[in-house]
Amino acid sequence: MSRITRVGRSALVALCLFTPGLASGQAVQDPPKPFEPVSGQAGKDVVWVPTPQSTVDAMLDLAKLTPSDHLIDLGAGNGITVITAAKRGATAVGVEFNPDMVALARGKAQEAGVSGRATFVQGDLFEADLSKATVITLFLLPEINMKLRPSLLDLKPGTRVVANSFDMEDWEPDVRVTVPECTSWCTAMAWIVPAKVTGAWQLGKEMLTLTQRFQFVGGTLGAAGITDGRLSGAALTFTAGGRTYTGRVEGDRLVGDGWSATRLP
Repeated sequence: MSRITRVGRSALVALCLFTPGLASGQAVQDPPKPFEPVSGQAGKDVVWVPTPQSTVDAMLDLAKLTPSDHLIDLGAGNGITVITAAKRGATAVGVEFNPDMVALARGKAQEAGVSGRATFVQGDLFEADLSKATVITLFLLPEINMKLRPSLLDLKPGTRVVANSFDMEDWEPDVRVTVPECTSWCTAMAWIVPAKVTGAWQLGKEMLTLTQRFQFVGGTLGAAGITDGRLSGAALTFTAGGRTYTGRVEGDRLVGDGWSATRLP
């Protein structure tokens, strides 16, 4: 019995010599566990809730995403939207305030083999540079969407904005779908940023006066009222005096097939 005790003590001394924590009386600490987000965890502006892959797919379908697009995801979370967009060939950037989420998303992008097209930036979504975006994706609360709305409406006409579940109040979506075989967060909505056409225009010998509420257009052409006026980005269509006018907004000009108008000062 005494021999076993001596051997045990010798082994403990050797272990202490090669383990600084034990030698000083400290316990060996387990390595930190990898960060794992939890649904409902608090963030700077919203809590984090994962977006189902089926809803992400539906959002990108509504955006008609192509490899030539530059997508910016505001509040990127674990990166699922950015990574899916990159898999479709687009250049995609996620803006996320939580640095642990940013690191997680970068790791997932690398695992998916799309880190060359999927970039994640740690920062405030309200301070993000949106100027390069052709598509913007959101899964934010309505009040956050409303704070962002003025900036979104100032983007280049034709920019597509797509949201999961939460709308833009009186800026009605151009299209809304319910994702089939989905159990939570199953609504996708898309808006096309409209050109700004409010004001007076000279169309031939007549005055064209346009009013605008987001993508919906009214007004008069001479004495005739305008009906069915609508914008889809820079594309404009309206009916007046029994004729339907279809054209595009090109700066201070409206250009259509056989007609044009110039904005008046």
